Amino acid sequence: MSTPKILLVEDDEIIASIIEATLNNKGFEVITVDNGRTAWLMLQDGLPGIDTILLDRNLPDMNGIELLRGIKTLRAYDQVPVVMETSADDPQSIREGIEEGVYYYLTKPFEPELLLAVVSATVTQHRDWTGMRKAVETAEQALCFLERGNFRIRTIDDAHVLAAALAKMRPELGKTALGLQELLINAVEHGNLGVTYQEKSQLIMEERLHLELARRQALPENRTKFVEVLLEHLPDSYRFTIQDHGAGFEWEQYLDFDVERAFDPNGRGIAMARKISFDALEYEGNGSRVVAIVRL
Repeated sequence: MSTPKILLVEDDEIIASIIEATLNNKGFEVITVDNGRTAWLMLQDGLPGIDTILLDRNLPDMNGIELLRGIKTLRAYDQVPVVMETSADDPQSIREGIEEGVYYYLTKPFEPELLLAVVSATVTQHRDWTGMRKAVETAEQALCFLERGNFRIRTIDDAHVLAAALAKMRPELGKTALGLQELLINAVEHGNLGVTYQEKSQLIMEERLHLELARRQALPENRTKFVEVLLEHLPDSYRFTIQDHGAGFEWEQYLDFDVERAFDPNGRGIAMARKISFDALEYEGNGSRVVAIVRL
């Protein structure tokens, strides 16, 4: 696997050097630019392999929000996660960034552990998306004849495989794959394995999430739990129904990006799925069942 590549746009030399050192020590390659205009020209010319963009809000020549808007117009980078560095933590500024496409926020000064957790999460998310898009683009289209299918998964790895496979049905379902994967992961982690929002944040910060998921997966009470997926090909849409065997959760607060959680290293999957991947997304009952629709 290639070295994760980060584009850092930061005009403060001290902050830039701290970020570079922190990320380099963990094996990330960092390309540093000290102003927005230069970064914009570099991206327009082509800067292949970028997994995450770390972007200061207050930049000379071209501020962070202006640069972000430009990034979202470039096909090569419109799905690259953008992490905004800011010293302004007022809700209005955060909401503006989220509406423009900011995926994570970091408030200056920030802890190295949080920086690493956030960047690792965005790199994983981008590589998942890139892998799925390539799989969809090169896939055989035999599944387009599927009218109805029932599937069962148990693990996070199963979620990756199933989401990619279902998205191979039709090229237009490419963006569905990542959102579907997020819903499946949520059903496994929070539904069947009972990992709470706060627990996941802590496990990510301590780099123990995968170990804890494996431990819980092996517990006797979880060995027979599945996530059940029903796919229906309707005349005007695809309908995905996902059911886990958990106790449910307070799903209402996760349907939109929340400024109160903008600085957490997790908690964006459902909102992202709803905004980007599906035309309709509705949780039912206690939240252990969700219906997602893609209109044709």
